[in-house]
Amino acid sequence: MRAVLTMLGIIIGIGSVIAIVTVGNSMTIAFAESMKEMGTNKIMVSVQEKNSNYEEGTGIFQEPQAEDLVTDEMIRQFSARYADTLESVSLMESVGSGKAQLGDKTVNVDIKGVNADYAKAEDKELLYGRFITPRDIEGKKYLAVVSESLASELFRGKSPIGEEIFVKVNNDVISFTIAGVYKKAAYMGGYIDTYVSGKDAPTDLFIPLSVAQKLKQKQGGYLSFSIVTKAGTDQNDFTEKTKSFFQPYYAKNESFGIYVENMQSFIKEMNNMNNTMTLAISAIAGISLLVGGIGVMNIMLVSITERTREIGTRKALGAQNWAIRLQFIVESIFICLIGGGIGILLGLGGGALGAKALGYPAAPSVGAVLAAVIFSMAIGVFFGYYPANKAAKMDPIDALRYE
Repeated sequence: MRAVLTMLGIIIGIGSVIAIVTVGNSMTIAFAESMKEMGTNKIMVSVQEKNSNYEEGTGIFQEPQAEDLVTDEMIRQFSARYADTLESVSLMESVGSGKAQLGDKTVNVDIKGVNADYAKAEDKELLYGRFITPRDIEGKKYLAVVSESLASELFRGKSPIGEEIFVKVNNDVISFTIAGVYKKAAYMGGYIDTYVSGKDAPTDLFIPLSVAQKLKQKQGGYLSFSIVTKAGTDQNDFTEKTKSFFQPYYAKNESFGIYVENMQSFIKEMNNMNNTMTLAISAIAGISLLVGGIGVMNIMLVSITERTREIGTRKALGAQNWAIRLQFIVESIFICLIGGGIGILLGLGGGALGAKALGYPAAPSVGAVLAAVIFSMAIGVFFGYYPANKAAKMDPIDALRYE
């Protein structure tokens, strides 16, 4: 019982680290897979404030004016120059939040004006109907592409294509004809676009870009947009070309500049951040390993005190110091290994449950398990050496006389 209680620190420490690393790995793998599904050949271009941290893309801290935005003419020239490289250029203008209504049923929506390339760039899969077309944008048609959750909630099994819905936004009620229905996109164990009945979670509603600009009384200009390149394109090289193309437009702009990032570098940054967080939390959990190691040293000192006469007898019969030392170090290692083994099992189980609760597939780390085993042995050697050395240096006469 005393040995089991001593192992608790080791069990809790190893178990905590394994569980945290398992959940961290699960999140990293799920995130990477989701980003791959969204497309690793995507490049994001945005207008950001020039400041000391500009290169890290820390974001906008002041409101840009119309002259600070990327214009349609810039994008047309860019698309013409790199027509052989570009697959699509995705443009989006957010109108704001609103409510889609049909009879007494309502659904919260985020209204977004998009161009025809948006569906391809953002990997929107249509279930039926069609997406926004260039003709819709040129004609400023009041059409909408809605999510399957909105269609299910408002139309209850009936086809919504060609049906009219009313959207309340900015105190105005606007009528849209449904042109298509898109599928919800899985993302990191959940959904990018969801509608939960009885709650305020919004669902995206897409309308022609020209209609969105009309509703916002905006003539054009974009804070950000996305580029999808053709297969085989060197992402880092084309990222630099994109920067070089747009930067001259902002050379004289003292407040804002252009920031370009490809999906591969974004995935790398996110993975690094996730790994750093996992390491930091694991280090905190590892403090219990130190406590557990001190507990092991304590029980070994007690054990040596209780077995003083045994040590004296062994030394009187000719046992060498190294043999006494090795005996107690091995005992210390076994205590730590048993505790570490139990901790590994609990950590794997806890990590799997944690990943499942967050909606990710469990991804235990073999490296973390091997490190836990090695670390358990190291703790046994480190914290067992002092008691073992103390036992090895006992005087056999004093040990035999010990009561």
